[in-house]
Amino acid sequence: MYNGIGLTTPRGSGTNGYVMRNLSALRVHETAADRAAAWDVAPPKHREPDEAILEHERKRKVEVKCLELQLQLEDDGLDEATIETRVDELRTTLNKDLASLAPSAKKLKPSDTHGIAAAKKAELDKMARALGTRSNYTEGDAFDREKQEENKMRRMVEREERERKREEDKSKWLEQKQKWEADKRERDRLRRREEDRIRR
Repeated sequence: MYNGIGLTTPRGSGTNGYVMRNLSALRVHETAADRAAAWDVAPPKHREPDEAILEHERKRKVEVKCLELQLQLEDDGLDEATIETRVDELRTTLNKDLASLAPSAKKLKPSDTHGIAAAKKAELDKMARALGTRSNYTEGDAFDREKQEENKMRRMVEREERERKREEDKSKWLEQKQKWEADKRERDRLRRREEDRIRR
């Protein structure tokens, strides 16, 4: 053993115990252009789940539960009409909330690729909400000066628009308040006049 590499004893290993370089392996030499191009590779895209396949899977589970109930009722010895009505009732109640039949991510089989993709999408959405990332975020935008200037101008225009709308709302509210106060003064004046008339 040399520098923690190799066998402590060569006995039973079928080797002589010496660490040697593999001379048969071909070394691949990457050019500088290949190494530079590796940075331009797009990040992996997550495959979108097919909603029709997931819907079909949920409906299949409904039918499996209905068949289980039918077999149980047949074993209990009920007549065909009663069995049919009870199975139809179960089918309608299960079809009302198909979303509850979706299995959890931990119970999915490796062959259920669309279910796994849906669970992964939900997990990524939850993580994005937790971290506060935007849905239109693209990697590397922070280093694009033109894009940053464009975003800055857009934010300034949006801020000015919000300020203008706030000022308009404030002026409308002040007009409404002045109108309410004028109405209140008019009502008070009429009330006092009526009280004076009654006193006389």
